[in-house]
Amino acid sequence: VPRRESGMTAYEVMLSESQERMLVIVKPPHEDDVRKLFEHWELHCVTIGVVTEDGMVRIRDGDEEVVCVKATHLTEAPTYTRDGIKPQWLDELQRYDFAQMPPVTDPAATLLQLLASPEIASKRVVWRQYDHQVGTNTVVGPGSDAAVIRIKGTQKALAVCTDGNAAYTYLDPYTGGAIAVAEAARNVACTGAKPVAMTNCLNFGNPEKPEVYYQLSEAIRGMADAARALGIPVVSGNVSLYNETNGDAIWPTPVVGMVGILDDATRAVPMGFRREGDAVFIAGAAPSLGDLAGAQYLRTMYGITAGAPRIDVDAERRLQAFLREAADAGLLASAHDVSSGGLAVAVAECAMASGIGAEIALDGDAVAYFGETQSRVVVTCAAGNVAALTAAIERNDIAFSHAGFVGGDRLRLGAIDLAVSALREPYEAGLPHALEGVTANA
Repeated sequence: VPRRESGMTAYEVMLSESQERMLVIVKPPHEDDVRKLFEHWELHCVTIGVVTEDGMVRIRDGDEEVVCVKATHLTEAPTYTRDGIKPQWLDELQRYDFAQMPPVTDPAATLLQLLASPEIASKRVVWRQYDHQVGTNTVVGPGSDAAVIRIKGTQKALAVCTDGNAAYTYLDPYTGGAIAVAEAARNVACTGAKPVAMTNCLNFGNPEKPEVYYQLSEAIRGMADAARALGIPVVSGNVSLYNETNGDAIWPTPVVGMVGILDDATRAVPMGFRREGDAVFIAGAAPSLGDLAGAQYLRTMYGITAGAPRIDVDAERRLQAFLREAADAGLLASAHDVSSGGLAVAVAECAMASGIGAEIALDGDAVAYFGETQSRVVVTCAAGNVAALTAAIERNDIAFSHAGFVGGDRLRLGAIDLAVSALREPYEAGLPHALEGVTANA
């Protein structure tokens, strides 16, 4: 085993967490082929051992055998199951009566305030620190539902994203876990890709506490059920536990990374409105009062995190099937999911992504503008594709409305009438403003 320092013990060599290192198991006839591949990319490689058939793991330091242990001892990890207890305060939060909420009096001003909130605001300040054009393979860059990366030498591309909403999991760990999987898959599907695999990072408090163990186990159960229903295997994952300050746990936060495959990179669907005159459709169930549960609108405007979030995973499956079918047929000009901030934020993001406005009919209250209904998307198509797109939506048994048209330099959504340029200022400034004065060790 190569090492940078002399005098390292076998114990230090085997347990050191060296970065940018990989262990590769190579079929014997191809050892030279693999070595040449590493050398082509100017990467050092060396043969350090051989797979045996006796079920023993042996490690030698020079001529001395320092480890000899059964492989099963390393793979049969001890497990234990604790008793989780649903927190008493959770029942009260889930029973919250949204009917007592005051009506939204100025949807336009509310939208601008939501666009400036750190959770919704542009993350450009983060992703612009990295060169996302390395290798000239980027088809759809960061800031969209999912990034799309071309696979050189083929027509295919990968769509990748990460998603997680701690508020949903805080209010209902099972449903929050399911939504984390569904939204990540939905974002990949919005590009036209088929979700094929997921990974995750589970961020929770101390699982030795019954209430935290309840959150952890229920979130995992929700994620597993959603992954099974959507046919997406979990290929890896990690945990970050015992996250507490003065005994108070962080909100339970499952984060999902999703990857999908596009058979034809040229058919990747962008988030932003594309052409003047395109028709705007809203596909998915209409919002109801319960869709304010955990909504950014309540948290930003009133400091309230309450309610019981919900998702119909079968409806999610049908929606994603429609997105892939419509993309494959070349019917979609754009697609974007309704998530944090509701429909108003979703269409604002579509307008900002392209600089083109839209006129969309909407008659309703705060729920219509800002309710975070799951399994819902905003899609556009050329006027000549309206009939075909409508048929595709109906084939997949999805509720929808033909809500308006793309065009102009203003976003007109019900009572909201704002220049697209006016949306960008709070959206781009929101996160830098929130981070002013913040240091890494604060």
